[in-house]
Amino acid sequence: MNMDYDLFMQQITTTARAEMEAAGYEQLRTPEDVEAAFARKGTTLVMVNSVCGCAGGIARPAATHAVHYDKRPDYLVTVFAGQDKEATAAARYYFGEDHIPSSPSFILLKDGQVVGEVGRFEIEGHDPMSVVTNLQGHFEENCEEI
Repeated sequence: MNMDYDLFMQQITTTARAEMEAAGYEQLRTPEDVEAAFARKGTTLVMVNSVCGCAGGIARPAATHAVHYDKRPDYLVTVFAGQDKEATAAARYYFGEDHIPSSPSFILLKDGQVVGEVGRFEIEGHDPMSVVTNLQGHFEENCEEI
């Protein structure tokens, strides 16, 4: 069987992007997109997307379901690690020196400052509902009721 790796990866990333867009997340594909999104006042949930199994089986479902809560971020955005490399690097730079780059992961910003984070170590090996609960705990502390 002959499989075109690039075509296969393109199908995976197209599906992963579509999942996030359907859940209401804005794709940040350039450093300029990141800068504009992170400059907004209010709360912004950043999902660092990935093609790995824990992104598809845990993080993206958690990203979709966590926002169905009384308190939620004003903005939902995503960068795609390994795909939109410059945008992801810009986001990670913005998260600061203490940020441990991981994908998938979630970072909550409030008025442009990091106020919460759920790293890969809190995603991989966990069930989606525990990630949802973790994210909603950050929303409870930092977001306004809708």
